[in-house]
Amino acid sequence: MVKILKGVRVVELGTYITGPACGMHLADLGADVIKVERPGSGDPFRAFKGGLYSPHYQTYNRNKRSIALDTKDKEDLAVFHGLIETADIFIQNFRPGVAERLGAGEAELREVNPKLVYCAISGLGPSGPARDRPVFDSVAQAASGYLRLLTPPENPRVIGPAIADAVTGQYAAMACIAALFERERSGQGHRIDISMLEAMCHFNLDSFTHYYSVDEVMGPLSRPTVSQSYTFECADGKWIAFHLSSPEKFWTGLLEATGQQHLDQDPRFNERLQRIEHQDELIAHFTPVFASADRDTWCDRLREAEVPYSPAYDSSEALEDPQARHLGIKVSAPSAEIGTFTTVRAPYNFDGQAETDVLAPPQLDEHGPELRAEVAGRRPG
Repeated sequence: MVKILKGVRVVELGTYITGPACGMHLADLGADVIKVERPGSGDPFRAFKGGLYSPHYQTYNRNKRSIALDTKDKEDLAVFHGLIETADIFIQNFRPGVAERLGAGEAELREVNPKLVYCAISGLGPSGPARDRPVFDSVAQAASGYLRLLTPPENPRVIGPAIADAVTGQYAAMACIAALFERERSGQGHRIDISMLEAMCHFNLDSFTHYYSVDEVMGPLSRPTVSQSYTFECADGKWIAFHLSSPEKFWTGLLEATGQQHLDQDPRFNERLQRIEHQDELIAHFTPVFASADRDTWCDRLREAEVPYSPAYDSSEALEDPQARHLGIKVSAPSAEIGTFTTVRAPYNFDGQAETDVLAPPQLDEHGPELRAEVAGRRPG
């Protein structure tokens, strides 16, 4: 596959998720991403489950090179600046002011490389009354109104993956590519500021549109009810999900697949708006129906009736589905740390080809010697 960002160099001084996720997206597209880490301990995510190679760290740090530098040390700072000299993009995700104390503020790095695209990721923005508050994923979800769309109405608790972290990293990568594209026209470097709050507010756009257009405050059941989305447990304990949307043919197909055609005569269910109003009753009706046969049986019946469906997989099943296997979504690479590193390939297909080559996340300072030698080789003798 064509390495779309081949020749682009990125220096990432990032920790946890947002900065590393941004760097990972650029690395997946072919950029040379150099991860600068703290000597001895590295990215704090490395040690989340002991050691220095946790699955948390592995998730967002494939296809990168690692160098351990203490930018408060004069010699290490010189190496860091040497890397910046040849970089196109710099990424950091510290609280406002921290990068400056580490010798990685925009003004300092722009003296080294005026054409640098400088990407600063923060929790709540670079200015304002809340700029200095510490922020992690659930805080950004809550501040943007998104958490309330996921939280059970009764006995509320935070559920689900780190959506705000991952989404912010993706938005940041898109902004970096846009800034790089514009630099090719103007020759000017750019500063990007993106906060988790701003990213999640944009990601939550549908909720705000409903509020400002029709004064509707959406909740966790608003979209599933209108879209007529369902999941049920089958006789074998496995789950199945389907999404009827608005075309009447999908409702008719569901009735055929389940042998419940009589529901089309029930005034609670014979029109879409009635099904929306009475969704709880519809779920109560279909729960024992789907519990009467195993998941494979229901998959066959729904497929024959052309109902939009899927087994509701967990992570041990999803990549073994025949379609996922056909697309080659699961990829592996040798790893000096764990033997074999297995992950999900980037979703892009350029010119009909997917990128299936992947490099395992680096060990701490794995590429330090070669990168130091490169910088030393460019210095005047």
